[in-house]
Amino acid sequence: MDTMYYDHGTPAERWERAGMFFDAKDYAAAARVLGGLVDEAPEQTGPRLLLARAYYHSAQLRRAEAELRVIVERDPVEHYARLMLGRTLQRQGRDDEAQPHLRIAAALDGTFGEE
Repeated sequence: MDTMYYDHGTPAERWERAGMFFDAKDYAAAARVLGGLVDEAPEQTGPRLLLARAYYHSAQLRRAEAELRVIVERDPVEHYARLMLGRTLQRQGRDDEAQPHLRIAAALDGTFGEE
């Protein structure tokens, strides 16, 4: 498949394009664009987190998990990445692994212990 469209433009233009694909629920196309952005700037959390979300919504759960683990390893208090990692693990039927991440996410956002 020709990926020129997905790789074309400045990083800012590709970020905007990825957001448009994501908002249109074309998660696979968003992931194609975001994959290139993450390769170019692996230290940036925003593109990697949106890539993980695109993978999650397109049922590429192992890929989502891998991206989320990178974020959590770099920034253990990144609340949303913890929450997404927990939900990704749950969706794979790995509830025991998910629970610590979900508890940490709840503690970080102040909802721990609320019902």
